[in-house]
Amino acid sequence: MADVTQQVANVTKYSAVNLMADAGVDARQWNRMPDDVTIRKTAAAIEARGVRVLLAETAEDALRAVVDLLPEGAEVMNGTSTTLNEIGFDRVLKENRKGWRDYHAIVTAENDEKKRHALRRKSVAADYFLSGVQAIAESGEVVGCDKTGSRMGAWPHAAAHLVLVSGANKIVPTLDDALRRCREYALPLENQRAQRVYGTGSEIGKYVILAREVEEGRITLVLIRERLGY
Repeated sequence: MADVTQQVANVTKYSAVNLMADAGVDARQWNRMPDDVTIRKTAAAIEARGVRVLLAETAEDALRAVVDLLPEGAEVMNGTSTTLNEIGFDRVLKENRKGWRDYHAIVTAENDEKKRHALRRKSVAADYFLSGVQAIAESGEVVGCDKTGSRMGAWPHAAAHLVLVSGANKIVPTLDDALRRCREYALPLENQRAQRVYGTGSEIGKYVILAREVEEGRITLVLIRERLGY
């Protein structure tokens, strides 16, 4: 097995490899890459739950898939995501060659706190909402968690189209393992990131479990055969 702490191709300041030592996480348990049989079995289980899966070999392939999913001129919002940054979506969004309406830029440009809060609430109902995930069970459930719900609020219903991006390193055997991965791996790393960016720690205030999607085509998961995010 390859070194579970090896750097990803587009390593960033807040990639897991730069936070692991201070976070004290067990990377060998929670950041290992499954074999191809497991990846394919998991993808099939996710699709059986109504979520479309696009398998990508590399971060570059994943970025291309994400860009292709977003129509020209579409309203686009993204939650803070190390995985999205590692595949290079932040750069593509800044360049914005497809003329997207970047809702994140609109929110952050608002100086009035009450207006910014209102815009953030509306942003979860964007035409296209992009997010990373924290864990995926081999049985097909996709799990997200965060402190306030600003990243997870779009998942259950609000966003017209939900585009999720994940490395295959987030696949674990069971739903119980997925929830443990959130607590024992994703949270300590996010806590380190939050302290460095905001000067305050993080916690898990909200979980969302995608167990079944009834609206055909609403959710797409781009699943990458690389170790990305946390």
